[in-house]
Amino acid sequence: MKKILLLDIIHETLPAKFEEAGFVCDIKKVECSNDLKKIAAGYIGIIVRNTPLITKDIIDSADSLKFIARAGSGLENIDCEYAIQKGITIINSPEGNRDAVGEHCVGLVISLLKKIYSSFQEIKAGFWQREHNRGNELMGKTIGIIGYGNTGSAFAKKLSGFDVNILSYDKYKTNFGNEHVKEVTLEYLYNNAQIVSFHVPLTEETTYYANSDFFKKFAEPIILINTSRGKVVCLSDLVDAMKKNTVIAAGLDVIEYEKYNYEQLDDNSKENLQYLFTSNNVIITPHIAGITHEAKLRHAIVLFEKISEVTKKL
Repeated sequence: MKKILLLDIIHETLPAKFEEAGFVCDIKKVECSNDLKKIAAGYIGIIVRNTPLITKDIIDSADSLKFIARAGSGLENIDCEYAIQKGITIINSPEGNRDAVGEHCVGLVISLLKKIYSSFQEIKAGFWQREHNRGNELMGKTIGIIGYGNTGSAFAKKLSGFDVNILSYDKYKTNFGNEHVKEVTLEYLYNNAQIVSFHVPLTEETTYYANSDFFKKFAEPIILINTSRGKVVCLSDLVDAMKKNTVIAAGLDVIEYEKYNYEQLDDNSKENLQYLFTSNNVIITPHIAGITHEAKLRHAIVLFEKISEVTKKL
């Protein structure tokens, strides 16, 4: 019997498709890794979204495990190295929400440039100020995209109709430039970008990538966009850069104080966030860039197709 354990409701389409294909799907909500360890035996696959952490102990207890799949792109909640050592296939679905993230980035940029959110807040407070809220156009701006994978390339595609200059740097990818995107060095991006957007996974290398040294390297003040992972940007350094006018605005869908399940903030985060909360040139959204209704379905379809390929030989 081929049994799959779903730890999150990705989309009702996913278990339905697996059951049609002859699999048994168990949907179980577990609160912690230790609870998962107790039930992992016997499953050929585990599908997760954000919780719980898939640790070595869980992998060892899952005696029949052939694959671990995550609905989304980031794999930091899975001990991938250990799983691969044990011959377990790791699957994710970055294709599922790349367009959702790309659109969200465009929305953040335009809202900041045009002062859409901040002027609405003023109106709610009783202030109708036109000249004070004179904005800037996106047309003609130079956008630097760091990381040209699924979401980075999707963001570039969304921007291509805005008459902007799009630059991209990716340490691990080359020869991806096209008529819309110029592949550049990091140094070139520092010297030319006015808007910078992160599209990288969270790794040891990218943790606090955007720090005080990073912000100092730009030739002119930038607008910062981060929809990747919170700990890519050091918030205390970002606040300092904003006070020094090195960063003139920020659109953040993720922040470093998110707990590993992305559903809430650490209790000690409020003091460090207060400056950002009270700034007119900051927009923070609760890690929602990639969780559209359409993306939820797309994740299910992508995962089913990828998992089906892996399980053909079982």
